[in-house]
Amino acid sequence: MRIGVPSETKTLEGRVALIPEAAGDLVKRGHEVWVQSGAGVKSGFSDDMYASLGVNIAKDAAELYEKSTLIVKVKEPIEGDLALLRKDHVLFCYLHLAPLPELTKRLLDIGLLGIAFETVELEDGTLPLLAPMSIIAGKIATQVGTHLLHQPEGGKGKLLGGLPFTERGKVVVFGAGSSGRAAAELAAAGGSNVVVFEMRADRAAQMMDIADNVTVLYPYHDLVKREVANADLVVGAVLVTGAVAPKVLTRDMIAGMQAGSVLVDIAIDQGGCFETSRPTSWKEPTFVEEGVTHFCVTNMPGAVPQTSSQAICAAILPYVVKIASDNWRDNAELVKGINVEGGEIVHPALKDMKL
Repeated sequence: MRIGVPSETKTLEGRVALIPEAAGDLVKRGHEVWVQSGAGVKSGFSDDMYASLGVNIAKDAAELYEKSTLIVKVKEPIEGDLALLRKDHVLFCYLHLAPLPELTKRLLDIGLLGIAFETVELEDGTLPLLAPMSIIAGKIATQVGTHLLHQPEGGKGKLLGGLPFTERGKVVVFGAGSSGRAAAELAAAGGSNVVVFEMRADRAAQMMDIADNVTVLYPYHDLVKREVANADLVVGAVLVTGAVAPKVLTRDMIAGMQAGSVLVDIAIDQGGCFETSRPTSWKEPTFVEEGVTHFCVTNMPGAVPQTSSQAICAAILPYVVKIASDNWRDNAELVKGINVEGGEIVHPALKDMKL
């Protein structure tokens, strides 16, 4: 199969879907692999590194899309990509279509087959292609939140971990999946008092094992309101596979927080889990609502592209190999990942979308 890896075009996105060694493995399997010139540079991978392993270098996006059948990228296509996508393309990337009806309609009009990383699902409900980026996003959430609490950034001037004769900072995390756990672990390791809201008993037990300064609570409305009111940093990490994220905080709850507190919405790719959230980019990452700093960047792992590219590539390569074979539809995990095909919405979580 002819496999193409284009440059990412989202604002300040530095990831590349396939690192040189992975692309080289595909070449050794007999596939024709094309990488757009410069696609790996921000992740530390030069064109020469790809070319030395038998990968073809496309001079621009137009050539890349023209030469390829399977398009493997990281983030959802935007305008420049959409103009080059064809009906015969198989698009394999993060799509996050639930909050993006306009993009969904464009993909339906093109008629291509779109398989979303975030909806490739194992039998037990695990999302293997979402997990690595979720972990990175969780770590970044705590790192960024810590920085935004600094007074020069408009924060309340709180050092989360504290020290003798001072109060420890308080971090509230919604969701105990991959991203929520990563955020909680880093916050707890730094000395913060951490409160995690989770509904699943198995995940709640796992979070309690992190450290003695982690408390796990069921998200009763009044309990959420009370715990958030005196939180320094709140991280939203809730997920319903393929669907719009549920809102776990209302505007009234956020208005009750102390000025200079910080919200980080990891769920923003799926529409956000705070009522006041709206998508931002790394160029302009924050805004203030109700006196609270909001960080809602839709490609958080793009800030650490070398780490992120290595992590996502290791996860997706086995599935790229499967898609490039003739019998990939025998793989139930990939079939669950199909979002759109032949001008029709396929994934159940998107069926009620208003276009």
